[in-house]
Amino acid sequence: MNKTSDSVKENSETNIILFDGVCNLCNKTVQFILKNDHNAKFVFASLQSESGQLLTQQLGLPPERPDSLIYIKDDKFYMRSTAVLLIFQKLGSNWRYLYGLILIPRVVRDMVYDFIAKRRYRCFGKREFCIAPAAEYKERFLE
Repeated sequence: MNKTSDSVKENSETNIILFDGVCNLCNKTVQFILKNDHNAKFVFASLQSESGQLLTQQLGLPPERPDSLIYIKDDKFYMRSTAVLLIFQKLGSNWRYLYGLILIPRVVRDMVYDFIAKRRYRCFGKREFCIAPAAEYKERFLE
């Protein structure tokens, strides 16, 4: 795929997940999504990558935003707990039922998200650099 941000805007439906590429929890989350995304609906970019930096800049977000998963769907972006729940909904299968948690007020959901995000390096570890995707998934990552 290896799309640029310009070609991302041209797609009729875009599903991009930006993640902290040095966070072990974030990398495990991406692996989980890849394993359960049977229709290859999502593409990925680490926030530290050139594509990730360009996309965050286009969204008007500060470039040093690794504390949140960012989900870009079409021309809109979602962060924190809303991003996670929309990804579950899009995954389909039984995972879509987790979207029901959207009924919990966002402030409460985001408090839980922030609690985990602030402790993710301490609890799950951190890498020195972003890992390269497995060969079978390479086309699902923006460069």
